Amino acid sequence: MKFTLSWLKDHLTTDASLEEILDGLTRIGLEVEGVDNPGAALASFRVARILSAERHPQADKLQVLSVDAGDGPMQVVCGAPNARAGLVGVFGAPGAYVPGLDVTLKVAAIRGVESNGMMCSARELQVGEGHDGIIELPGDAPVGTPFPDYAGLNDPVIDVSITPNRQDCMGVHGIARDLAAAGLGTLVPPTVPSVPGEGPGPDVRIEDAAGCPAFYAQEVRGLANGESPEWMRRRLTAIGQKPISTLVDITNYLTVDLGRPLHVYDRAKLSGGLVARHARAGETVEALNGKTYALSEGMTVIADDVAVHDIGGIMGGAHSGVSEATTDVIIECAYFAPDAIARTGQALALTSDARQRFERGVDPAFLDDGLAIATFLVLEYCGGTASAVTRAGQPPLAMRSYAYDPDLAETLGGLAIPAERQRAILSSLGFTVTTDWQVTPPTWRRDIDGPADLVEEVIRIEGIDKVAPVPLPRVPGVAKPTATPQQKLERRVRRAAAARGLDEAVTWSFVSEAEAAPFGGGAFTLANPISEDLKVMRPSLLPGLLSATRRNVARGTAQVRLFEVGRRYLADGEHPTLGVVLAGNARERGWKAGKAAVFDAYDAKAEAVALLAAAGAPVDNLQVMGEAGDAWHPGQSGTLRLGPKTILARFGMLHPALLKAFDLDGSVAAVELYLDALPAKRGGGGFMRPAFAPPALQAVRRDFAFLVPAALSADALVRSVRGADKAAITGARVFDVFTGTGVEPGMKSVAVEVVLQPTDKSFTDEALKAIGDKIVAAAAKQGAVLRA
Repeated sequence: MKFTLSWLKDHLTTDASLEEILDGLTRIGLEVEGVDNPGAALASFRVARILSAERHPQADKLQVLSVDAGDGPMQVVCGAPNARAGLVGVFGAPGAYVPGLDVTLKVAAIRGVESNGMMCSARELQVGEGHDGIIELPGDAPVGTPFPDYAGLNDPVIDVSITPNRQDCMGVHGIARDLAAAGLGTLVPPTVPSVPGEGPGPDVRIEDAAGCPAFYAQEVRGLANGESPEWMRRRLTAIGQKPISTLVDITNYLTVDLGRPLHVYDRAKLSGGLVARHARAGETVEALNGKTYALSEGMTVIADDVAVHDIGGIMGGAHSGVSEATTDVIIECAYFAPDAIARTGQALALTSDARQRFERGVDPAFLDDGLAIATFLVLEYCGGTASAVTRAGQPPLAMRSYAYDPDLAETLGGLAIPAERQRAILSSLGFTVTTDWQVTPPTWRRDIDGPADLVEEVIRIEGIDKVAPVPLPRVPGVAKPTATPQQKLERRVRRAAAARGLDEAVTWSFVSEAEAAPFGGGAFTLANPISEDLKVMRPSLLPGLLSATRRNVARGTAQVRLFEVGRRYLADGEHPTLGVVLAGNARERGWKAGKAAVFDAYDAKAEAVALLAAAGAPVDNLQVMGEAGDAWHPGQSGTLRLGPKTILARFGMLHPALLKAFDLDGSVAAVELYLDALPAKRGGGGFMRPAFAPPALQAVRRDFAFLVPAALSADALVRSVRGADKAAITGARVFDVFTGTGVEPGMKSVAVEVVLQPTDKSFTDEALKAIGDKIVAAAAKQGAVLRA
């Protein structure tokens, strides 16, 4: 929430400096997010008088002015139609930055005449919308005075983060109350005027007492709705709100000033009285933001005899909104149930300043006073005659009382505070404290629910920084490891991926519905996401990595090697996963390497196998199978499995249609490794590598060339060869594939290198021949024939 320093001082009599106030706000739990002084940007501009104005010799619409800004006459070329001798305005000298034009002034020749700066309009200085001429100040404005000082723009804007439980601080008055309790000044009570009414009050009633327990209203007739007073416009502009008209500005001002949202209806646009009721099926309303909302049964609305005019407590309707032609209004000051407001706002995905306050809970005892203040301001600045007040329903004013023990401040809060000091703190915050320590929270503190909350109030005002830090007890000796086996596994694969030259990325756990669709769609969808692009909990890590890849490629990155360790969210729960995306050039062009080479499916497979090995998977037993999924290229992808059902990883090239959806050109390889599918490590959950024990005898390598059917996968052949003699064969790999002359059609030649490791004695020729026969026989079961 934003407010200016002068605004705060309307409610707090204080001599504290800005720095002391900022420190005090954060100390009592109202974190300051930022401070901005709008006058600082205009410090170079000064009040100036035009001494003379002559026609430009080379342009009919330009004038050559002699301007005095306190340092003597200066020549300025100006095109404003209202520039004339004697006018007092705002002058920017060379070197001044004009925010509305985004330019820095300098001495320049305009149509052959030198100009030393410029006279400025309101829009150019961003202090208003006027741009049909330069700013005109009163004739007695002191020449040479810095414009921010003269216009009162040196008023710092404070931005405070209000936690959801502090509904009392959603107004400047509530913040001032907290600061006063902290000793930074004296709270100024709000002035509640007496507004006499003439004639009966407006016709209002309640049919939905659960959603709107109380509905107070007062009519003002014969008013004139124009521009709000300058002081109000300045404050609203400072906090980022656009002044609209006196009636609208008053409601917006009181929302921030006192945390009391109100609404004003144009009486001439209503048909009959107003009623707070449930919305009916099929009803719609065009809100003041210009959007039409379809209402559902159960939503609290304010309607007349014909249509809905207000989404109760959230936003008014455009049809009954006030305008410059408005002469009669009904001022609404109602209490809406916080839970009803929250449900309606979430269902409509509609937020507003009023909703923020009503769903946290406004002061139910402030309806009469809030309506009186609003009506007084309308009469003060718009004129007219007020009616009597109509009061429908009763606000929830039930008081809660708690027995409090002052010793809790020390036993629960860790800070010994004298009982009378605690009584003073609670009283200054509006609590009622009896002599026997029965504490009653004020009506504006619906968040207080027991003695623990009272301790929190006392401690934060006294100073949480005074609570002495106390270390937690610790068992002597070396601390036991706390990482779970799953966490250890993730750390291991993360280090392995980084060691292989991959760059770690951290992407959102939410993606759009379109990004989730190629991966089976999202099992969990947010009803009220912060963005449509972050609506679905990701079913795969690849959408986020592909978006990151697109951003990197768009910035000229020639090679992208990204990985992420995170969670996929499927219907049966969370699944720890490692994702990899390889895009761009796998190898740059060079005089020796030749042309650049892009990543292919074999690069993806190599990453998958290496990371599975680092994770402790039995990679020698893996099977390569197809059916990677719709997101993958059907001919250049596959899966790594333990058996036909247990998929440990998917790898390969991504489908061109998927790449087009992510606006990626060329080809992209990827890997998804499913960490929760890895078999448990036998003999314990540790990941320590076994001690290195090199074999005593030298290994023997033998090459075999087989003629096999062209459709046979090399993986199937290698697995058969490796299983021919598990005691002697420690490795097997394909090192050559040949088709062409000498190989009949439909066949291919596959050469396999086999590693044989003797244990207690070297192999004899007879033993090597026997092993070779076993290898040939095993290959024959796959349709392979030893090539002559």
